[in-house]
Amino acid sequence: MLGEVLARPAGPPGRAARAGWTGPWAEVCEALAARLAEALAGRLPGPAPRVSVLGVRDELAVAAGQDEPATPVHLYGHHAIIGPYPAPAAGGTAAGDRPPAPCARCLARRWQAVRSGPLREALELGGGTRAAGRPPWAVPFVADAVAALITARRERAATADGPAARFPLVDLLDLETLRVSAFPLVPDAECPGCGQPTDDSADAARIELRSRPKPAPEVFRLRGADAYDLPLEAFVNPVAGMLGPSVVPDLVSASTSATVGCFTMRSGDYLRECFWGGHTGSYRASTRVGLLEGLERFAGMRARGRRTTVLAAFDDLGGQALDPRDCGLYSAEFHRAEPGVRPFAPDRPVPWVWGWSLRDRRPLLVPEILTYYHAPGGLENRFVQESSNGCASGGCLEEAVYFGLMEAVERDAFLLAWYGRLELPELDVRDAARPGIAAMVDRLAMYGYRARFFDTRTTFPVPVVTAVAERIDGGLGRLCFGAGASLDPEAAIWAGLCEIATDAVNLRRRTAREERRLRAMAEDFDRIQVLHDHPLVYGLPEMARYADFLLAPRAAGGGRGPAGLDSLRRPGPTGAAVIEPSGDLRDDLLACVDAVTGAGFDVIVVDQTMPEQRDLGLHTASVLVPGLLPIDFGRSRQRALTMPRLRTAPREAGLLPRDLRADEVNPAPHPFP
Repeated sequence: MLGEVLARPAGPPGRAARAGWTGPWAEVCEALAARLAEALAGRLPGPAPRVSVLGVRDELAVAAGQDEPATPVHLYGHHAIIGPYPAPAAGGTAAGDRPPAPCARCLARRWQAVRSGPLREALELGGGTRAAGRPPWAVPFVADAVAALITARRERAATADGPAARFPLVDLLDLETLRVSAFPLVPDAECPGCGQPTDDSADAARIELRSRPKPAPEVFRLRGADAYDLPLEAFVNPVAGMLGPSVVPDLVSASTSATVGCFTMRSGDYLRECFWGGHTGSYRASTRVGLLEGLERFAGMRARGRRTTVLAAFDDLGGQALDPRDCGLYSAEFHRAEPGVRPFAPDRPVPWVWGWSLRDRRPLLVPEILTYYHAPGGLENRFVQESSNGCASGGCLEEAVYFGLMEAVERDAFLLAWYGRLELPELDVRDAARPGIAAMVDRLAMYGYRARFFDTRTTFPVPVVTAVAERIDGGLGRLCFGAGASLDPEAAIWAGLCEIATDAVNLRRRTAREERRLRAMAEDFDRIQVLHDHPLVYGLPEMARYADFLLAPRAAGGGRGPAGLDSLRRPGPTGAAVIEPSGDLRDDLLACVDAVTGAGFDVIVVDQTMPEQRDLGLHTASVLVPGLLPIDFGRSRQRALTMPRLRTAPREAGLLPRDLRADEVNPAPHPFP
């Protein structure tokens, strides 16, 4: 029977041939489509299923979707992926409670995005794929199984139960075992078939901050992670997971119940892995926190659901645009060594997006690459490689902007302290009211690490804390750093502590595994090139000398003793009173904005919220404070070293009697994770 089916003359060009598919898979599509039409004849109204094959073309480059109301059946390997199913005429979840229904193009795009790197490289860079043999699926029992599944789904609403009910289902049918697995499908805002992008505009950038009463003055999240409708199976699944195929527990973590997931995204020839995760006291909570982080990073990488409309040279924009030179540029030496990265030129057109100046209350154009750190395209417009500086999410825009601003202040203060080798006041956290702080410090001590905390405030009256896990015996896994900023001092401590608690207990093993490579970095800092290199190299004992300015005087018993946590509530170096948290998040945010703008800086917000988030009640913002030091990764990419603030801020804050000299700058790259 199988040989008879596959030997059947192809006849007139069918649907598969029109789509550009040829060879044995195209034959199977045609034959299986015919069998499905026969199997479903008279059982259900509407057109016969549309059979296609995945893995033979770049689905992310297909410019249009299918407009026919047929049930799609996608074949790949020994799997059939069926759906999304046509929406029922009535019944099921109310339309107003659901996001726009995804189409078959959404599924194909999400399917490809979750594939392995080698397959994506073949499909997206022109190498292509070919059939490894003649697929044996155009047989009656496969057609009967698919027909039965389509019939069952179309007789009732093909939606999930529980939290995932807002998303339609697609079915994964294993053609070898006939096992069926169902997964929710999240609509793709970038889909050319059903996406509804809007033009970026000055009017759309306007922000009106609203009153946001808080549960308590020291609480800055208006809702906990569990309050959001975040079905894990919709965002993380092996068929069409928006945030990757899986999330796994870090079972070797001895301090927190950490989880990690990963998705990939292409920019030019580069396929980037983006990791996300959580590190709390339970795997369930870590997964929820990780999903929020994954969505935030997905939103911050490129504009989704919004079209960039401005391509212009800075010189032609007058006073409408942020000057990217205020945010720092790479050195001339970097560009000589990397001729493929074109330096910024004020007369060269680049893409811009609209942001909103909270200081001037007006729209302002921002270079796309300064706020979307993985924007489409190659290196032609990427005069710097941003990271997630100032990107944050929340249940409202005010919450996202607050946490984004805290991150910008935190990273600036950390870099000022590190490169300026500032001696920071040490903090005693034994009197912390939050019980988890003492418990986590004790847990780190069980694994041979001393947790230390330092008041890192410089310019602004906002508590900033640097946390350090110091291996007591001085062996491999020597130092681990973290940081936090918050109007609540204990929240700042907790943020830094969570970072070092998760990373430190794994550091000695990672250092031992990569010791040879790391020692080469310690001898030649130019070998430090990517994000993970920065914290890992400080697992080497010999790198600890570069942190002596912070750790050694106190470790030897010199200098002042640790101060109590109440010192973070007293005026910092500039003498300005610390901002007291209020009962309204908008008031907290405006107080912080006033402090930053009062010091001569602007606060610019780009609303990065993508449709997939907005449907869940989430918002993401990119907060830029031109002039503050940004975190960069790679020794040669340190914009902070070229910016005036590095040399002037310690003097202006009263921490040094004069501007920092070039020979006083810490020669070692920062250890920020």
